[in-house]
Amino acid sequence: MMMRILKINIRILFIAALFFMSLVVKAETSKEEETHKTDIAVKEKFNAGEMILEHIADAYEWHIITVGETHVSIPLPVILIDDGKIVAFSSGHFHHGKAAYKGYRIEAEGANKGKIVRVLNDGSILLPIDLSITKNTLTLFIVLILLCVIFISVARRYRKHVNEPPRGFQSMLEFVILFVRDDIVRPAIGDKKYERFMPYLLSLFFFIFFGNLLGLIPFFPGGANLTGNIAITMVLALFTFVITSFSAKKSYWIHIINTPGVPWWLKFPLPLMPIVELIGVVTKPFVLMVRLFANISAGHIIVLGFFSLIFIFGEMSVGVGYGASIVSIIFTVFMGLLELLVAFLQAYVFTLLSSLYFGMAIEEHEHQEEHAH
Repeated sequence: MMMRILKINIRILFIAALFFMSLVVKAETSKEEETHKTDIAVKEKFNAGEMILEHIADAYEWHIITVGETHVSIPLPVILIDDGKIVAFSSGHFHHGKAAYKGYRIEAEGANKGKIVRVLNDGSILLPIDLSITKNTLTLFIVLILLCVIFISVARRYRKHVNEPPRGFQSMLEFVILFVRDDIVRPAIGDKKYERFMPYLLSLFFFIFFGNLLGLIPFFPGGANLTGNIAITMVLALFTFVITSFSAKKSYWIHIINTPGVPWWLKFPLPLMPIVELIGVVTKPFVLMVRLFANISAGHIIVLGFFSLIFIFGEMSVGVGYGASIVSIIFTVFMGLLELLVAFLQAYVFTLLSSLYFGMAIEEHEHQEEHAH
């Protein structure tokens, strides 16, 4: 009886989900594909590399599912600045990149592949300023909204219940915040100066952590490769670099330019050591950027690779495809559990390295204060 009720509930939820998707999702079949249905005699082979790259790359629409030749997706706003004018329309007009709209199209190949270009009458193309809300941009907004909603609600509870112990989600967040403060920030920066860096480091940790977790959800609003986008990781690393540079004490820069304990001939007249030290200052944020980008992207690629095995072996034989699907699903579940750990570890590592850079930038100043006392 319980199984029958469960099946009925699942069907109701499925029908309700389809009805909701029909209100917000634009499902359409490409006209070019329809005209070629009768001409295709041989089924096109599955391209695993193309499928994986499409899923980890940014896009102007949020792909939901493909059934046969019908693509179900959520069109996103396209916002362009062209010749000083703002041009805005829905990405659904591009018909999944196969059509042009008002002279604009998504370039399918070449140096501008994946970008929106304007085609002139002579066939040449121009690149307008692109301010579109892409899949990663929308995910960025979702993560920021989640952070604001969660932490504002928790802060209000702290104000209302000052002398009461934390409960529910508040207690879990407090545990993580104390972990970041006591096990990451305070040991790396020091007891005297860590507090002024806490707002940034906590925001950094939870932004990366929530972005990683959202990327593990295989359906909307998850699945986007936000923290695996090198533009996102570059901005995060740039924030750390700027804060480190402006927070650094005079002694920090003196030790870079005139490193103590190094023979004079390595510093003057040819400044070999200062050059090496300055390169190290630049490579630190570069390592932060590449580390997060590579680890998160690699996790998505591995999971999608296991899914690709189902279709690759299925083209050989239906039975082999079913057998490979069992193995692929098992490995995918394992990788999903492993990615939960990686989501936390990458937020931890990025925050830890940023804390260490801040600590090194103000370390000499703290030593001088101790000697003065």
